[in-house]
Amino acid sequence: MSTAALPPVRSWQPSATSPRRTQRLVEILDLLTERGALSVVTLCRELQVSPATLRRDMTHLEEQGLVSRTRGGARANTGPELPVRLRDTRSPLAKHAIAVTAAALLPSDRPLAIAIGGGSTTAEVARELGSRRRLTIVTNALTTAAAVAARPNLQVIMTGGVIRANSFELVGSLAESAFNGISVNLAILGADGVSAAHGVTTHDHTEARTNHAMVSHAHRLMVVADGSKIGQATVAKVADASAIDILVTDASADPHELSQLTDLGVTVHVARTR
Repeated sequence: MSTAALPPVRSWQPSATSPRRTQRLVEILDLLTERGALSVVTLCRELQVSPATLRRDMTHLEEQGLVSRTRGGARANTGPELPVRLRDTRSPLAKHAIAVTAAALLPSDRPLAIAIGGGSTTAEVARELGSRRRLTIVTNALTTAAAVAARPNLQVIMTGGVIRANSFELVGSLAESAFNGISVNLAILGADGVSAAHGVTTHDHTEARTNHAMVSHAHRLMVVADGSKIGQATVAKVADASAIDILVTDASADPHELSQLTDLGVTVHVARTR
């Protein structure tokens, strides 16, 4: 048997970075994803940082396997989907407002069982529900479970499954079997895209199948998504737009798209940021 060392596995690892630097890392990945390979000179100009600062940021991203260096520049390795640790830094005020609005829509005067999917917005919803009683949460997302795991007043159930590194969700046949064996009052789902034409979509087909299993065993579906996701469509479909009972978004969402969703029977709530 060969004893040759296996190559290291590259994945996003959380590290102690300041909020300002984390936001800059997101901006670097956004620029590289949108425009392809860019030079150091261009990135420094766009971000208004020194070459030394940019080199440190690029080294950090390269160590995580998120970018590759090119001659005098870099290109992204992430595709259109950012790792969840970086997504957490996007639109924090909007996500918090959406979470507060979504949580307020759930009744608190009776026992309730809900399923919550993965994503930064859904994890924020879970935090807002943390003080509830007589609430059971079923989730396949490590981030969602972590948000409420220390709450003894809640019953938190996790599915099995294979961890998807970009989203920290448990997906695949084990997760689907777990959802197929339950019935909940409400599924709360995040999305990479929500549109009248294409429904609820995500970047990964396995994740979409797992989320579809969740939705199929819920009496109602609530989608929580900031305005940047409204009107967008990605490769893997979770559900038709007509399957959405409630959409909670923020004021940056396209009004025309929201009108089209309303015409399909979706109840739209627009959260207001302070």
